[in-house]
Amino acid sequence: QVQLVESGGRSVQAGGSLRLSCVASGRTFRTYAVGWFRRAPGKEREFVAAIHEMDTITYYADSVKGRFTISRDIAKNTVYLQMNSLKPEDTAAYYCGVQRYGYWRSTQPANFDSWGQGTQVTVSS
Repeated sequence: QVQLVESGGRSVQAGGSLRLSCVASGRTFRTYAVGWFRRAPGKEREFVAAIHEMDTITYYADSVKGRFTISRDIAKNTVYLQMNSLKPEDTAAYYCGVQRYGYWRSTQPANFDSWGQGTQVTVSS
């Protein structure tokens, strides 16, 4: 079983940048695809980005494409989400999760598990 802990969220001005971290413990991250999701107040959890266990393969939600980058540091057992050109609509709690085998390119939260506790990102205009 993998345990995940997210960090790096804080309040920033629109146009700013943040880097979120998702650190795994319990088992190596290396053999899992990992995704980032977010949940804004009053909304459902929505997909943001995912990275395949072969780290060169990634996919993104259209709303963040070109602004966010997902990456992995194998040695640190960590997946990052670099967020640039932040907008107020990016305000949400951000979560990482491990994708279940056989669900590559899924954007559905139900196909991910081992969620962390989340980290809050607030973007002000």
